[in-house]
Amino acid sequence: MLTIYLSPQDNELLQINSFEKGCWINLIDPSEEEIETVVQNTGIFAEFLRYPLDDEERPHIEFEDKQLLTIIDVPIETPSGAGYDTIPLGIIHTDDYIVTVCLHDLSILQDFYQKKVRGMATYKKTRFLFQILYKNASLYLKYLREIDKKSTDVELELHKSMRNKELIKLLNLEKALVYFTTSLRSNESVLEKLLRGRVIKMYEEDQDLLEDVIIENKQAIEMADIYSNILSGTMDAFASIISNNLNIVMKFLAIVTIILALPTMVASFFGMNVPVPFQDSPYGFAFAVIISIVLSLIGVFYLAKKNMF
Repeated sequence: MLTIYLSPQDNELLQINSFEKGCWINLIDPSEEEIETVVQNTGIFAEFLRYPLDDEERPHIEFEDKQLLTIIDVPIETPSGAGYDTIPLGIIHTDDYIVTVCLHDLSILQDFYQKKVRGMATYKKTRFLFQILYKNASLYLKYLREIDKKSTDVELELHKSMRNKELIKLLNLEKALVYFTTSLRSNESVLEKLLRGRVIKMYEEDQDLLEDVIIENKQAIEMADIYSNILSGTMDAFASIISNNLNIVMKFLAIVTIILALPTMVASFFGMNVPVPFQDSPYGFAFAVIISIVLSLIGVFYLAKKNMF
């Protein structure tokens, strides 16, 4: 999908049908026709438009012929809603245009074309780039807080019942934190290169905004590391608890087996086809039952004394 936006002035955004200087071109999972249209009308390299469409593309920047390609990882919720993942977003900055390319319609970009971001203007391309980066770092922080809340809820469920369902949820959250940490560190490298590379012209306000983005990104990295360590410790603790519970169950079953084996042994002796005590007594069966009960009680008493219960 190809859409074009233009800001005649600050805090104003119009959707247009032509490629004009200072416009924002937003490509969402574009077709080859749409890519060719953008290339022909803007002169942007086709490779720059295709790189972000590879979901394995790593964050980096490329600068060639006054065209700056910035690729960052953006967090998303998985379609099932059970976990989180990251996908690449490409932002191409030229003298006349700014272009965003991604496989999905991202919430951070929706905020811009739905006019929810103050101080945005498509013709202020450098600031617009840094605003996108700032929104991305803020989205990481938002999802990290959600992950922390979800992990707490799952822990409460695990306290009530040890089921595979809850453990799988924790595993998915732990995987999401690993993805986030890796992507945030890669994004950090990109931000540092933008700050010290001087590949695009920056005013003082732009530099301040980029420094804010770096701070926000570092905070997200620290949060991801902390939550990841907590969740990893929680998983280990619950694994130990589950193993201990299993040992308790096996121990109980072993004790029950031992206690039941005593009456079985007595019944086996009295069931032999040879002369046995009380075989001629009318109370023989009662005696066998009493002996079984006494032996069982002795076994219970002995195991209780050994703290086996």
